[in-house]
Amino acid sequence: MPPDDERDYEVGYGKPPPHTRFAKGQSGNRRGRPPGATNMKTLLTKALNELVVVTDNGGRRKLSKREAIVTQLVNRSAKADFKAIQILLGMLRDIEGDSDPQPADTTFTEADQQIIARIKARLGGTKK
Repeated sequence: MPPDDERDYEVGYGKPPPHTRFAKGQSGNRRGRPPGATNMKTLLTKALNELVVVTDNGGRRKLSKREAIVTQLVNRSAKADFKAIQILLGMLRDIEGDSDPQPADTTFTEADQQIIARIKARLGGTKK
């Protein structure tokens, strides 16, 4: 290897000496990814599809972890757990493909308007 003062190129971060670089047409990963290697999506899918035994209404049954998680999330949302409600609504929005919620159609029938007026009167203390 020549001394530092005889080099006609700069060696440093991202600039290795030419004799250690890959030859043209030759990859650094000759064999590539092995055929049995798994990625994160595969690992997560496999883990979520595993079965667990759940006690439900006094009986035991087998559910996938995915089903158990969703069931617990819905049950916690029903008990007014704010964080669970947020997660559940986000999942529903993703499933429905609606990232921006559209305003609801606010056309009410005559019967709906009467019910709304009764509720307002009951809550607001105002008369019809």
